[in-house]
Amino acid sequence: MDPLTPSQKRALKSRAQRMEATLKLGRQGASEAFCCQLKEALSQHQLVKVRFVEFKDERKSMARHLADSVGCHLVTVVGHVAVFFQPAPLSDAQASGEESSESMA
Repeated sequence: MDPLTPSQKRALKSRAQRMEATLKLGRQGASEAFCCQLKEALSQHQLVKVRFVEFKDERKSMARHLADSVGCHLVTVVGHVAVFFQPAPLSDAQASGEESSESMA
């Protein structure tokens, strides 16, 4: 997964500013169930805010751990909220279009 450019991060932060937190991370921590919820939310919305109810002292390291385990980008951590982004997967038509154009080159 390619890293986000500064302009992409800026645009995502702007979009996230108007959003409510989608998920709340509580006592359970970054459990397998929470990671599944985050994956599901990212597949539906692409941009997800997570509020840290517990683990407030460890929020930055916990956010990095979540991004690594889920396979998404950590856009920013501000206060007790982390913003995650996962680009939409390519549709079959887009993927086959890229393959055919690559094979012609």
